[in-house]
Amino acid sequence: MMVEKEQLINEFDKELKNILHFWQTRTIDHQYGGFAGQIDAKGKMVAKADKSLVLNTRILWTFSAAYNFLGNRHYLDLAHRAFDYLIHHFLDKKHGGLFWAVDYKGNVINPRKQIYGQGFGIYAFSEYYKASGKHESLDMAIQLFHLIEKHSFDPQYGGYLEALSREWKTLKDMRLSDKDANLPKSMNTHLHLLEPYSNLLGIWPDNNLKNKLTALLRIFLEKILDKQSYHFNLFFSNDWTVQSGIVSFGHDIEGAWLINEAAILTGNKALINEAKKETLKMVNAVIKDGMAPDYSLYYEHDFKKNQWLKERHWWVQAEALVGLLDAFEHSGIADYFDLFLKVWEYIKRYVIDYKHGEWHELINDNGNPLPSELKAGFWKCPYHNTRALLESMKRIRNIDASYPIVANQSK
Repeated sequence: MMVEKEQLINEFDKELKNILHFWQTRTIDHQYGGFAGQIDAKGKMVAKADKSLVLNTRILWTFSAAYNFLGNRHYLDLAHRAFDYLIHHFLDKKHGGLFWAVDYKGNVINPRKQIYGQGFGIYAFSEYYKASGKHESLDMAIQLFHLIEKHSFDPQYGGYLEALSREWKTLKDMRLSDKDANLPKSMNTHLHLLEPYSNLLGIWPDNNLKNKLTALLRIFLEKILDKQSYHFNLFFSNDWTVQSGIVSFGHDIEGAWLINEAAILTGNKALINEAKKETLKMVNAVIKDGMAPDYSLYYEHDFKKNQWLKERHWWVQAEALVGLLDAFEHSGIADYFDLFLKVWEYIKRYVIDYKHGEWHELINDNGNPLPSELKAGFWKCPYHNTRALLESMKRIRNIDASYPIVANQSK
């Protein structure tokens, strides 16, 4: 499939600005501050919806990253708004860290310290520091790093515990969401420590942080990645005994490129080479086991029970773009780029909502959005798709000529 470089970049640029426009015009909560907790499928604000840490940190990351890439002052203004709301409503001024959820008025309703959420705080504050130059934001990111290491790190077996109380004490129920297993360690939380630690290391070259990032990569390569299937295992006991049989294809392909990004930041050549080798196997496993005939990615498969969850999630398709492009960059194999283009065609045909804006959250086998979808919510956010478009543009600009630029090779 031949595609001109500038044509592709222009498509991504246009769609990125469309998504950002949606969040600029549909999600600002003028009555209670910050951003709406929930937006329905037609782009209308849902009254009195709770506001999550996940959504608000991802909004801060998105507008900070958009400003850093595009230089539009309106994006920086919205990043300021997101930062101010987080500091005034989510920051625990007594015990440190960030609350998990507030109500529509900004009152704390869930004060637990979910480590996944603290990680997104680091990701957002470090990106906002790059955009704004505010040392307060860098200080916040560093403080969160120290709190995670002090309270969540497991010195016996390595890795990080899922969640703690407001006072950083042990919890009986550590689940990230109702659908997750109540176990002390998960792939998902570790994945979303990998990206913020990488982002922070890029602006704060601290040796302890670099060592922690390196150790986290070893956890992925030695404990979380199944070397038989080359999929991630999802849940674990304290000693890293696997406690699940489900494969999440979106996390696999997202993890592949995040592992490479982190390895490069460590500067360890042996680790970089190992990461490239192992993540190509991961991407191949996703293509083999999780790619549908229409070139989208399925959501989950329980291989032990042979149970499928075939609905297409917006974020999985977004991460497939970056994961496939990353594999192409590291291998030079044009097959990956061809699949990257086919996933983008699927997104353009089925995922982008040309009528109401943003991307459909969930799509069925026939390409129809599911009726339960949201445009913004506790988990539905602008970070996966904006990041995928930003990453795609950055990477394509570094590749010369039109596509494909190398002949197909066998894998």
